[in-house]
Amino acid sequence: MNHLNEHTFLYLNGAFMKAKSAGISLTGEAIHSGFGAFEGIRAYNTHNGARMFKAEEHFSRLERSCKLIGISYPWDNAELIADTYRLLEINNIRSAYIRPMVFSGHHMFQTQVSTPSILITAWEWGPYLGYSSLRVTVSDYKYPHADTVPLQAKITGQFVTSLLASKAAVRKGFQEAVLTGLDGFLAQAAGSNLFIEKDYKLYTPAASANFPGITRATIKEICATLHIDLVEKDLTVDDLKRADHAFLCSTAAEVMEISGVDEVTYTEPWGESLGANIQRTYKNLVLEKENYEVII
Repeated sequence: MNHLNEHTFLYLNGAFMKAKSAGISLTGEAIHSGFGAFEGIRAYNTHNGARMFKAEEHFSRLERSCKLIGISYPWDNAELIADTYRLLEINNIRSAYIRPMVFSGHHMFQTQVSTPSILITAWEWGPYLGYSSLRVTVSDYKYPHADTVPLQAKITGQFVTSLLASKAAVRKGFQEAVLTGLDGFLAQAAGSNLFIEKDYKLYTPAASANFPGITRATIKEICATLHIDLVEKDLTVDDLKRADHAFLCSTAAEVMEISGVDEVTYTEPWGESLGANIQRTYKNLVLEKENYEVII
């Protein structure tokens, strides 16, 4: 799909402009080296109007990502949030996926970036992985080790591995890939965090093994509120295949059921699972159908 068209406005370095008129440096490190940081945020059409879910957390993580890779961050996050709401208003959308991105200056030199740019785009977009349950495959690609890149940062170039894994999974007839680390333990899906359910208890890979997703943190908060046992530990591929249920979560995908992995199909009804309960609770939370402070 075309996310941006001739009528779409975007936000670039403090100005709103038509997407087609926004120039980009052809010699910048963002293009040549994948050197930049980004976020994915969702706005929902609630009874209170368009509302971004956990906007402060997302922009704070964007700032942290920039600092971790040495890109200066001269912007005020409260102002960026206000500008993003203005961007939604200009584009006349209330339910949207929002992509802020910070990229390096107009050079290819290995120096500290002192003049970065910030771009924010927004478009109407359903769940990234669709609405149906997912069949996943364990990928041959490995999730990066913490010694290779700062895993706490959301870096543009870091997601090449995820993209390769997803494309390989689709070619094999699956909807998504699950990656293990170099140690063989489960890490996460290509672009989402992973949870598995066994004997009415939830498990998720240890935090050090995967990306610290904001949706992942929200799921943990929901589990605490609903008194659902959740264990973070090293998990194997066999743990995933022997699970009663499993699901993925991310801002883009929201909470998505996994119906099977490789040759294994889960036979327990999803509607009766802990994951389905979390899925419903999460949807009510982002749509503000429940009081936020009461839920988490």
